[in-house]
Amino acid sequence: QVQLVESGGGSVQAGGSLRLSCRASGRTFSTYTMGWFRQAPGKEREFVAISTSGTSTSYINSVKGRFTISRDNAKNTVYLQMNNLKPEDTAVYYCAADIRARGLSIYAAYDYWGQGTQVTVSS
Repeated sequence: QVQLVESGGGSVQAGGSLRLSCRASGRTFSTYTMGWFRQAPGKEREFVAISTSGTSTSYINSVKGRFTISRDNAKNTVYLQMNNLKPEDTAVYYCAADIRARGLSIYAAYDYWGQGTQVTVSS
């Protein structure tokens, strides 16, 4: 069982920045694929960014150049640095862990999910 606890959400104006954190339980965090997803009201949950157990990262096109995913394996934590935020980034953001480390960006590949943290960007 892996528990994920997110923090760092909030409200900002367009152009602002936030950093989300997600701390995981478990002894083998370094082997997990970690992802960030988001869900806006009335929309399906969508992939945002992924960090594999190696150094690979990937992003949805709409956040490339603005968001950065990183991880600190010593702290069992994955981060999402979000810069130049836009109103369309408003959503509940979830971190997720794929303990089988398949490196996929699809919702169904992830075994454990955090509780979500609200990000609101005003224009």
